[in-house]
Amino acid sequence: FSSKITNLSDKELSGGAKIFFYDALTSKLISDKLIIGKETIPFEVKKGKSTSVNWQIIIPEGYSAITYKVIAKAGNFTDGEEVAIPVLTNRMLVTESMPLPIRGNQTKLFQFSKLINNKSTTLRHHKLTLEFTSNPAWYAIQALPYLMEYPYECAEQVFSRFYANSIASHIANSNPKIKNVFESWKKSSPEAFLSNLEKNQELKSLILEETPWVLNSQNESERKKRVGLLFDLNRMGNELGRAMKKLQQLQVSNGGWTWFKGMPESRYMTQHIVTGMGHLDHLGVKNIRGDYKTWSMVQKAVRYLDNRIREDYNWLKKHDADMEKDHLNSEVIQYLYARSYFLKDVEISSQNKEAYAYYHGQAKKYWLVKSRYMQGMISLALHRDGLPKTGIQVEHKIIASLKENAINHEELGMYWKDNNGGYYWYQAPIETQALLIEAFDEVAGDKKSVEAMKVWLLKQKQTQDWRTTKATTEACYALLLRGTDLLASDDLVEIKVGNRIIDPKKMDDVKVEAGTGYFK
Repeated sequence: FSSKITNLSDKELSGGAKIFFYDALTSKLISDKLIIGKETIPFEVKKGKSTSVNWQIIIPEGYSAITYKVIAKAGNFTDGEEVAIPVLTNRMLVTESMPLPIRGNQTKLFQFSKLINNKSTTLRHHKLTLEFTSNPAWYAIQALPYLMEYPYECAEQVFSRFYANSIASHIANSNPKIKNVFESWKKSSPEAFLSNLEKNQELKSLILEETPWVLNSQNESERKKRVGLLFDLNRMGNELGRAMKKLQQLQVSNGGWTWFKGMPESRYMTQHIVTGMGHLDHLGVKNIRGDYKTWSMVQKAVRYLDNRIREDYNWLKKHDADMEKDHLNSEVIQYLYARSYFLKDVEISSQNKEAYAYYHGQAKKYWLVKSRYMQGMISLALHRDGLPKTGIQVEHKIIASLKENAINHEELGMYWKDNNGGYYWYQAPIETQALLIEAFDEVAGDKKSVEAMKVWLLKQKQTQDWRTTKATTEACYALLLRGTDLLASDDLVEIKVGNRIIDPKKMDDVKVEAGTGYFK
């Protein structure tokens, strides 16, 4: 480790340079764990010149960020610098998970064979987590910190922060009992990471990007505190305001949103954000319509999408396309779905009505040859079209077809065999399942299927999220569709890890006997 010393005086100087190392999370002095040899190095430097001093150091494991302080002293002259730097490892976090399917009044014994039989010589265990809830809505709440803290600044991530803070503010104000839970969690234990590194956003973002497990809670009480801190009303208000301002900056004059500032607008991104705003509105989040700036952004974006669909329609007519053929692509279907949230209060202008009607008719005619994801979007768009309903509607035929092709499994719940994912956005399995949950809930009112589909969705969750911010926002929406009343439930369940009975009211680190890996 080297440091440069520059002599700005008018004479030659000699003295000593001393280095200190601290754990950036706790501010604890750890010099003895890093420095090989002496802490103070002598130096001589001529007037107007520079020299360097060097220390031999080793970097021990277990530190995610270290602060160094170098002080050089020569006679009456003293100077120094102090900087916090991240410690990046070449190790990779691997999460092994095991589902614990239990339904009704059952007792089951589970053996985590991957934990017992692992023969790796370089493996270092990070943590063992047992998750259980009788109320899936809490999984959505626990995933919100992931959305709030994601470090990038593209439109999708900015909207994810806006989305998460809007939901959190709504939930925290929806029920006094829920608010009290968050308050108790916030006071549960000290949180070194948030208190120290929160001040250094650049360093925090780098650590999160390179070592994503740093923010994973070390125990249940810290995890609860982290959620409680994020649900602080003042903090959420500030975060919401910042995300709102960035969204405004990313929306161009014609109403479309760009991926990054300065880029041309993206139709896909605009439809994604309009859909997300529709989700928040559907969940009853008041600031979508109540806040003038937010509602103005939504209206501009919806009209932008109406104009783009008219351009698609005019292009077909201009090139003498066979208008009876299938011209229904995924972008148009996404538009119909996004538009369905605001059909009642953002009127389609007269110049755009013909185009909307044409693609609406195409959706009714060609739904059968579309993917599950697209079929779900079409069913919801048709269900919300405001037209008189007589006889068996197309949207109900779609739901019946989907149900007929679904697989029902005791452990995995209800899912579709061909929902395995792909390269394109409309092949995403988590988003597909979340969308179909919404369709079965709203179009068919099929509560039994909805609960079975949630089982599959929860099976896909790894630790704190569903792998991407987009998937996590969609999954949170699907799990919260039933409203916030579910979160107020006091029902508890008896859980044993090894021979220890876990009290959900006093949840903390649970030690499992080494080498057993048994859950009951």
